[in-house]
Amino acid sequence: MTGANRGIGAALVTAARADGHEVIAATRPGQGGDVLFDVTDHAALAGAAADLGPLDVLINNAGIIGPARQSPLDMDFDGFREVLEVNTLAPLAVAQAFLPNLRRGTRPRILSISSQMAWMGYAKSDRIAYRASKVALNKVMQGLATDLAPEGIAVGVVDPGWVRTEMGGPEAEEDPATVAAGILALIDGLSPERSGLFWSWRGQVREY
Repeated sequence: MTGANRGIGAALVTAARADGHEVIAATRPGQGGDVLFDVTDHAALAGAAADLGPLDVLINNAGIIGPARQSPLDMDFDGFREVLEVNTLAPLAVAQAFLPNLRRGTRPRILSISSQMAWMGYAKSDRIAYRASKVALNKVMQGLATDLAPEGIAVGVVDPGWVRTEMGGPEAEEDPATVAAGILALIDGLSPERSGLFWSWRGQVREY
């Protein structure tokens, strides 16, 4: 799992280990993970994958909120590019890098953490770089699900809600531990027949 050192990622690590799962926590160098790499460094991803054995679940959790200026009328375009690199391109690169490990797993699944802000029916313009990156993530993962369907590798994206983390802030509605438990239950039920969908953390299918 990427982005395992804080927020939803840290809560997922704690919950999964408490349930008896073997978890490989991936973080950037200096952040205390079991595996260390920058998700935008494709060579580092390939090296990390080569060092690991079979995987049953890959969770793309690493993400950033983006620049201070990200309005459609006032955009930090360099910041926007960075958000797309981390939130959209990196999850696909991570999935591609670790596909050989997943193919050797017993029940391979890929889940990427999206956002309620990705829903196209939610017509707000604040944090538009972040919103757009998560919309793009959903579409990329839907495409990945299509291409991996013949191999029986299930792919999903999940809306974790507004969670009380460093990114979500103290006023957020959802407790990280509760959301983590819901996401783990979702992963347990993720199957090839239910691949390519956008889920809420409570297990309901969301509209894109």
